[in-house]
Amino acid sequence: MKKKVLSLMLSSMMVAGVLAGCGEGAANTAQQAAGDAAATVTEAAQDAADTVAEAAQDVADTAADAVEEVADAAEAAADEGKVLNIYCWNEEFKSRITDHYPGYAETDATHGTIGDVNVVWNITPSTDNAYQNALDAALLAQEGAAADDKVDLFLVEADYALKYVDTPYAMPVADLGITDAELANQYQYTKDVMTDSQGVLKGLSWQGCPGVLIYNREAAKAVLGSDDPAEVQNAVKDWAAWNDTAKKMKDAGYYMVATSNDSYRVYSNNVTSKWVVDGKINIDKNIEKWVEDTKALVDAKEASSTGNLWGDEWNAGFYPDGKVFCYFGPAWMINFSMKADDPASIGGQGGWGATEGPQGFFWGGTWICAATGTDNATLVADIMRQMTTNEELMLGIVKKDNDFVNNKPAMEKAATDDSFAFAPLGGQNPLAIFAAGATKIDLSNQSAYDQGCNEEFQNAMKNYFDGNATYEEALDLFYKGVEEKYPELTH
Repeated sequence: MKKKVLSLMLSSMMVAGVLAGCGEGAANTAQQAAGDAAATVTEAAQDAADTVAEAAQDVADTAADAVEEVADAAEAAADEGKVLNIYCWNEEFKSRITDHYPGYAETDATHGTIGDVNVVWNITPSTDNAYQNALDAALLAQEGAAADDKVDLFLVEADYALKYVDTPYAMPVADLGITDAELANQYQYTKDVMTDSQGVLKGLSWQGCPGVLIYNREAAKAVLGSDDPAEVQNAVKDWAAWNDTAKKMKDAGYYMVATSNDSYRVYSNNVTSKWVVDGKINIDKNIEKWVEDTKALVDAKEASSTGNLWGDEWNAGFYPDGKVFCYFGPAWMINFSMKADDPASIGGQGGWGATEGPQGFFWGGTWICAATGTDNATLVADIMRQMTTNEELMLGIVKKDNDFVNNKPAMEKAATDDSFAFAPLGGQNPLAIFAAGATKIDLSNQSAYDQGCNEEFQNAMKNYFDGNATYEEALDLFYKGVEEKYPELTH
């Protein structure tokens, strides 16, 4: 702006100089021109001053707003509790907070600090429903609990999320001051899981758990002629192709899957109706198809066993001698559940590959809920914001922990970056496949009965697959098991 004013001043001086020798009339003209130029200079100077003043005021206003926000946050935090109680079932979330949340300092295995707030980790394993039982007892006692004993933050899984979402024990996310705009980059299904029957969002997750088909590269080359993901996908593109490939695998000395339950979650994630309709137990057509396909698979000895996931038979397929072609799972399974830390395993040798599989699905995931009655709402809100909306922090989780995070821009960046490749997959970066799958997950048919019904159905059908019961007898076992868990239901 100073240059502009100076230029105008020089221009007016030149005009006056040129016209000075042109006679009296010309002199008058020159004086008029000089006066006009001076007026222009004055006007420009005033404009410049006004602009500078306005900019200075904007800066001052912005700074004042920022100071006020910090002061408000500090005041709110000062008025809140000094003990943050977190309820969870394992070390996963604790490790994410320890490694990534700004300002967290670990004291010991179950304690830490964030500023002057003491963090207490109440960790109860999920075995025999112990975690939910402990959480339920704490939430029921919440209203009368001492300030330092109140539940502030608790975690849930998708299979039983609605048990807590449809109650007043989980706070609406909006009541914490977190807006829809802040959550725009999250995958929709992760929000659907935590939305109650009134459309109110009650929790957030830092991770997404879309699944893929994880295949044995050696078996793919031997039987299909290629271990390229696109070629393998063509051989498992739908259930008809998958079943045809199972026969080829058996003929070549491989099992298609390790257990009869391996494919269950893929079928159950693609139902068109809920487990319970008007108080009656309902078996979806896609669940019936799983029974039909799996019975044929077991009878043809194309499955290694009828054992449960996580059992010895399931684990055996992680090694070359297990002769298993494929598993279904998300990112956490590839990196942490397939014995990839053992050099003798297939994963330890980079021998797995990933492709889409017959249908999209998800498995697992952990959601953060704020407990109604918390005296640390400001801190809980910040934990939710940092862990589920901070793109750079979440990219750090992908890099360090191999999680698939709940942030679309972060995953788009990671999907095209070879440094995010998975060692158990032989250097393949599967994140683009996961990201595509995450956008297709449909949870419109989830219900509060999913965990109990899914567990009881698989347990009952094992009797049918093993030849110890007819299908109808296995169904009766299923109905009995579910109605004992949920006495309000009939069939």
